Amino acid sequence: MHNLSNKVALVTGGGRDIGQQVSMALAAAGANVCFNYFNAETESEATERLIREAGGQAIGVQGDMTKAADVQRVVQTCVDTYGGQIDILVNVVGGLVGRKTMDEMDEAFWDFVINVNLKSTFLVTKHVLPHMPSGGAIVNFASQAGRDGGGPGAIAYATAKGAILTMTRGLAKELGPRGIRVNAVSPGMIATTFHDTFTKPEVRERVAGMTPLRREGQAAEVAALVQYLASDSASFITGASVEINGGTYFI
Repeated sequence: MHNLSNKVALVTGGGRDIGQQVSMALAAAGANVCFNYFNAETESEATERLIREAGGQAIGVQGDMTKAADVQRVVQTCVDTYGGQIDILVNVVGGLVGRKTMDEMDEAFWDFVINVNLKSTFLVTKHVLPHMPSGGAIVNFASQAGRDGGGPGAIAYATAKGAILTMTRGLAKELGPRGIRVNAVSPGMIATTFHDTFTKPEVRERVAGMTPLRREGQAAEVAALVQYLASDSASFITGASVEINGGTYFI
């Protein structure tokens, strides 16, 4: 457990699955957590309750992180609730949306996938930075798809996640002199509703069987990595993308 006492954290997409586990892990380490959700109201209420029952502090705020006005409102709510600054930002918001080949997708689908995964990270980071002091930490969510191009019909998603890797490196260079670290995590096959929705069971079983550890990852394992990167234990790590995939892909 890493010490995040007296820190304020904003987690986008923090109400369910990996985002929920990230919110809980940061709160368990002592951070005051402001997490955002879009349409997962029931799951977000459960997240807030679980954190508070465990003795932590959390508030869930609804908003569409592809809309600047919503982003501003979420960030301001976080700042107003927890005292004027945001020490940790975790950009979890993103998703495959659907599997479409280049022939199948239209411009609207492409734009939507790029906006959900990439524009959201840009907007939230831009509006959080005025409130982030030296010593702050940003953790972006990329994906193994950003490294290997993704599975069938994941071109738009993989492209966006590859861009997150590049954005992370650029931000690390730009924000390092301000004392702000920027890193990314790149999950492989993690057991979430993402794969429940978009990946066939036989494909999941095959991928898990090909993994050196012979299983899927768990959301809590990703959250533990994020907790570390957000903490002072990782004080000399910036511009990195940490692969968490059970050994299915190496860099």
